[in-house]
Amino acid sequence: MTATKQFEAESKRLLDIMINSIYSQKEIFMRELISNASDAIDKMYYKALTDDSITFNPDDFYIKVSTDADNRILKMEDTGVGMTREELEENLGTIAKSGSLAFKNENEIEDGHDIIGQFGVGFYSAFMVADNVTVYTKSAESQEAFKWESNGAEGYTVEPAEKENHGTEIYIKVKESGEEESYEEYLDESHLQTIIKKYSDYIRYPILMDVTEQQPKEDNEEETVEVTEEKAINSMIPLWKKNRDELSDEDYEAFYQERRYGFDKPLKHVHLDIDGQVRYQAVLFIPEQPPFDYYSAEFEKGLELYSNGVLIMEKCADLLPDYFSFVKGIVDSEDLSLNISREMLQHDRQLRLIAKNIKSKIRNQLQSMLKNERENYETFYQSFGRQLKFGMQMDYGSHTDDLKDLLLFYSSKEQKMVSLAEYVERMKEDQQYIYYASGDSVDRIEKLPQTEMVRDKGYEILYFTEDIDEFAIRMLSSYEDKEFKSVASGDLGIEDEEEEEQEKNEQEENKDLFEAIKNQLDGKVSDVRASKRLKSHPVCLAADGEISIEMEKILQQMPDNQNIKANKVLEINVNHDIYQSLKDAYDNDENKLELYTNLLYNQALLIEGMPVEDPVAFTNDIVKVMD
Repeated sequence: MTATKQFEAESKRLLDIMINSIYSQKEIFMRELISNASDAIDKMYYKALTDDSITFNPDDFYIKVSTDADNRILKMEDTGVGMTREELEENLGTIAKSGSLAFKNENEIEDGHDIIGQFGVGFYSAFMVADNVTVYTKSAESQEAFKWESNGAEGYTVEPAEKENHGTEIYIKVKESGEEESYEEYLDESHLQTIIKKYSDYIRYPILMDVTEQQPKEDNEEETVEVTEEKAINSMIPLWKKNRDELSDEDYEAFYQERRYGFDKPLKHVHLDIDGQVRYQAVLFIPEQPPFDYYSAEFEKGLELYSNGVLIMEKCADLLPDYFSFVKGIVDSEDLSLNISREMLQHDRQLRLIAKNIKSKIRNQLQSMLKNERENYETFYQSFGRQLKFGMQMDYGSHTDDLKDLLLFYSSKEQKMVSLAEYVERMKEDQQYIYYASGDSVDRIEKLPQTEMVRDKGYEILYFTEDIDEFAIRMLSSYEDKEFKSVASGDLGIEDEEEEEQEKNEQEENKDLFEAIKNQLDGKVSDVRASKRLKSHPVCLAADGEISIEMEKILQQMPDNQNIKANKVLEINVNHDIYQSLKDAYDNDENKLELYTNLLYNQALLIEGMPVEDPVAFTNDIVKVMD
């Protein structure tokens, strides 16, 4: 009887921690064992480079997965280098002892290159689903084969065995399913294929399985027969490792659909092969349409992250800034510092360098689209422009330099979307500010009385139709040394000395009237004054201070509303017929002045799209005027 040997390194506790804590999903064991098998074949390749007696014919090397559901056996086989008895004892008898890492060090293989398994715990992930694991192995440098067997933390046995060719066979006795956990999927060929495609699709050697399919009969195509054939489950050569010159747009679109990045077609792709401070390859996509949950708390950003073709994370959020969270794609690097489970990254310099470079590549691609493919960019902007504006606000405006040249706003002059650069380029010589107007829609802004004076000067106005627009621009403050100015701000900065003098005189002449109106409104406005911006309209609201009227409307709708309000100024057009009616009422009829004041104030609110505070009183006032 073969004696059972104990694991080293406090094995019972370490194995228990490894099985229950290191891996978040049990299916990961397939990735780990396949990666180990790939390493074993890699070792044969490296040995062949230095040993003329070893011939490496790629067609002779593969990994095979098979099942015996009746006996609850999952088998994994490779034709790699295999292990001697000593290597079995050293690599499988000591948890966290990595034969791959030792081989890499002994052969001075460049850091991170090719060899996948370096921590020596991946093999033991099999015990997450196994009652018992049996290994048959034969080294390429020995005529002897050995059998290693263990049921977990109690230890293992090693004894001589029969095996014809070098390589390793692993037999996993899959656990019985219970009320809380089902293990049947690890005996189901279809589910195993799904796991292989998910984690190990780009392992460079074929992963074979016997696949059963229905095929037409040779003599009668209307009837089918069940046929079992050995097929490679994995793609082996990933798209990002292919020569870009050999790939078409259709190839990238097919990859986009295959990876289920979306039901749309990508507007643009970026294929990167970087060999600098950190080496990585990437394929990035800019989608046409956002996913249904994109602007919700449930949306998860991130790129698929691979290390040497092995999936490490399905969504690595650290590779994308939030404002570029719409980007889909993959990153594959040999230089990543992985943690022990290969499921998460150590947040180190390599990851930060990759993320920084990816951010730059995305920004450059978007700028190129804006310049050279305007229609495509506007399609993109309709879907994701809002996210760019959110990015302007993030981290106290620290990303404005990355985003300001990507913004578009509707133009009063062009009657279409324009960039800030385009606006500034055609500014009039005497124009000091970039003017904008805020409202619910283009049509509504077109009718705002506050735009009249700016239009008369021939100045272009940007229309802010989204609730985020004004907040985003406040973070930018200026563009090309030109400050932003709302058409509703207290000072438009476009009056000449004569106009300013006239305004002062009008304000002085009507001081008592305006004071009476202000008192009548009782704190609803901070001031009443003669308007310098109105031409045909009788009245409007302006704002003094940092909070605009449009910003107040948005802030009032937020769940944590703190009742923040703009300093509203009621402006009256002294050249309008209504002005004389106000003066007459002030001189002769206090009640009529109160009536006119309330009507004009509520009219100004409605123009701004703000609710009338007392609709019943407002309608009664209208009735009084009609009588």
